[in-house]
Amino acid sequence: MPRYALLILPAFNRVYGESSIRLTRAELAVFSARALEGEILGSDETRIGGVPYVTFETSQPLSEPDVHLLSNLSSVYAVFGLEGDLLRPLGMRPRDRLSSDLITIQKYAGKTNEHFTKLLLNVTALAGDKGLGDGLQVFDPMCGRGTTLNQALMYGYDAYGLDVDGKDFEAYTGFIKTWLRNKRLKHTAEIVPVRRERALAGRRLNVTFGLSKEAVKAGDVQHLTVVNADTLKSREFFKPRSFDVLATDAPYGVQHGSKGGAGLSRSPLELLAKAVPGWAELLRPGGAMGIAWNTYGGKSEELARILTDAGLQVMDYPDFEHWVDQAIVRDIIVARRPA
Repeated sequence: MPRYALLILPAFNRVYGESSIRLTRAELAVFSARALEGEILGSDETRIGGVPYVTFETSQPLSEPDVHLLSNLSSVYAVFGLEGDLLRPLGMRPRDRLSSDLITIQKYAGKTNEHFTKLLLNVTALAGDKGLGDGLQVFDPMCGRGTTLNQALMYGYDAYGLDVDGKDFEAYTGFIKTWLRNKRLKHTAEIVPVRRERALAGRRLNVTFGLSKEAVKAGDVQHLTVVNADTLKSREFFKPRSFDVLATDAPYGVQHGSKGGAGLSRSPLELLAKAVPGWAELLRPGGAMGIAWNTYGGKSEELARILTDAGLQVMDYPDFEHWVDQAIVRDIIVARRPA
């Protein structure tokens, strides 16, 4: 059987780094089930030269498109073919089309680990009909300071976000406008008020950019929209069936407060029970919704029931549960809207 090895990126967060091998194996299983041409028959943690790798066997040799796809695994640094005791580097070609500092430069308390955000986006997109294909429309209905939005932009996707926190909206607006200027990317960016029945309902950041002037002239542009408003009002700002992927990291209950009109709550499920039906209407048929949440605030069975009641089909995915700190054990649940 063909054998392969993944070299894992070192994580700046020590706690997440301790889980990265196990999470990579779970993510690899999703890639196998949803996208690879050949089946992955099993994976292990293997030390080679004193360094930990994820090793695996496949039912048939990885094709070039398979290797390119695996280049997008959230914590992978390099992909090798195993030939006896030797590692043969395979040509990686990740989707990333922007500088990595778009993801890493922001530092603030409560920021979600970038590797985990990428994992969440990957496994959610793979549940949808388009997989990690081109031209996805990605929505984060509790986007905070934009980690998920930035990862979507890295992949070349259009990104849309909504968050009730005005300070986060202003911080992200300032960051993305400065970043685009510093990178000298051709762009437009404006903040406009959104009114409903003459009353101010929120603020909207609209950004359009391209990698070059020539790209913009040719229509090769990406779009970013962020709205400062209550997530329970998402339907007021976005049309039904607008998005291929909805991926969000839910508030962690007692530590961060469940925002979005539900007030402070120990359980994020109270907020999600109110928000998910509206979010589901924003998904296109064949689209997928991925939610990360603190399991201390609710069981997966309860969240699965909320998603099912909204007309979504919960995916039978591997266990992504992992320890964050003494108050947070994080997990992921993914569901798709039937085509």
